[in-house]
Amino acid sequence: MLLPCVRSGAARRLGRAVPRACSCSAQGPSARRCSGKGLVLGVYSSEKDDGVAQFTSAGDAFDRLVSGKLRALLSLCGPPLKKGKTRIFHGLHQDFPSVVVVGLGKKNAGINEQENWNEGKENIRTAVAVGCRQIQDLEIPCVEVDPCGDAQAAAEGAVLGLHEYNELKQKKKPVVSPQLHGSAENQAWQKGVIYAEGQNLARYLMEAPANYITPIKFAEHIEQKLRTFSNVKVHIRPESWITTQEMGAFLSVAKGSAEPPIFLEIHYLGGANTNDSPLVFVGKGVTFDSGGISLKPSSGMDAMRADMGGAATVCSAIVTAAALNLPLNIIGLAPLCENMPSGKANKPGDVVRAKNGKTIQVDNTDAEGRLLLADALCYAHNFNARAIVNAATLTGAMDVALGSAATGVFTNSSWLWTHLYEASILTGDRVWRMPLFEHYTKQVTDCPLADVSNIGKYSRAGGACTAAAFLKEFVTASHWAHLDIAGVMSNKDEVPYLRKGMAGRPTRTLVEFAARLSQDSHNAK
Repeated sequence: MLLPCVRSGAARRLGRAVPRACSCSAQGPSARRCSGKGLVLGVYSSEKDDGVAQFTSAGDAFDRLVSGKLRALLSLCGPPLKKGKTRIFHGLHQDFPSVVVVGLGKKNAGINEQENWNEGKENIRTAVAVGCRQIQDLEIPCVEVDPCGDAQAAAEGAVLGLHEYNELKQKKKPVVSPQLHGSAENQAWQKGVIYAEGQNLARYLMEAPANYITPIKFAEHIEQKLRTFSNVKVHIRPESWITTQEMGAFLSVAKGSAEPPIFLEIHYLGGANTNDSPLVFVGKGVTFDSGGISLKPSSGMDAMRADMGGAATVCSAIVTAAALNLPLNIIGLAPLCENMPSGKANKPGDVVRAKNGKTIQVDNTDAEGRLLLADALCYAHNFNARAIVNAATLTGAMDVALGSAATGVFTNSSWLWTHLYEASILTGDRVWRMPLFEHYTKQVTDCPLADVSNIGKYSRAGGACTAAAFLKEFVTASHWAHLDIAGVMSNKDEVPYLRKGMAGRPTRTLVEFAARLSQDSHNAK
């Protein structure tokens, strides 16, 4: 609720009535009338019991600008702010009619080895997102953001926190433009904006209805995003091309839908030598998954518009890499189709042939993503890849195993795992290594009719692991990783700087991984 002006001894010492302050939990109609530019400032948890606010550098500078009134107001408004909690002040400065002060937690928070992330960066992302949303609720069109000691993390928090898919609604939230407060860390701020916009692109693609993002529309949207980059080539391969490539597993899924399949191929040539071995990203692109003949329950089926999350994240990562001008070559591959029931659809027990000649018994048509990936992974071996990384919303079992805490990573390369893991610590979008044992391989290769079955013979046991073991049958590269992103596909309230909806994870981790790989290449030279 809005607190009335305070006329106390403390207020008189400030030389004027204390400007109105409101808690983060409510804003009244009068707050809605605010206009101009908002300001978000951070404050650290007090290391002592004296309750004295510990501002960031930007917070201290603003407090001096208003002759110490901000610090005095905070002390009047109750106990020190806890992490992610806010207080709003109006009328402190003519350039900033509304100022949001938000708790950042401990000042020296760094890498938390128990949580496997940089806690300081996560605190900044969360705090800035909360503060910017407060400004948005006040219908203020522009907000300046305190860099809080890490301008990239602050930019990510602002841009990710304000994003919401409302393309198809008549009533929309007001658009708020976040800007850096001050100019000392502008380069880091811009980098954070690019990282966050990359994840927001993936969120947009995953959230949009399946009749708006069909295979061809997905490909055209990515092509449009990459059109301005001279070092990027985009190939939208039609069904006839897929047929000539003998991608029988992919085509067997696509044939059940009236929407024709597309194989999207992206070449980003950012390396000094365009012939250098590329990083190859492969993303599952099922733009709607009904389950096919093995039909899914109707409850929650609408969320399967995001079953192309693997394609969305890897393509968005390449768009981001191009925007950052990362000095390495990347190839992106996305088999795109729908999985629908029809008279032409795969039937349980059907046998199909993959690009590498292996036959696959389709025991469950709802385990279709691995069929697309089998052919795409075979094709990925044409490029003498430095590493192959595929991402897919592949199994509900992954969600059961890890929930939304982390992406499950199955890999045959400790070198690759280390790079992915270290990248995830910085981004806060965590990964967790899962087993790729021969134990699981036997469960998919012990198949009565074909070389391999698309589900494990013990049905639900270790479902994410048997799916990874299936994919391994189509990989010969020594550096390959499979990222099962089913658990991180959407966000309810687990990640505080993302609104409810499709999450676009782990786009930033893929970008950071690519950036680290490019740095390795530079150092090697």
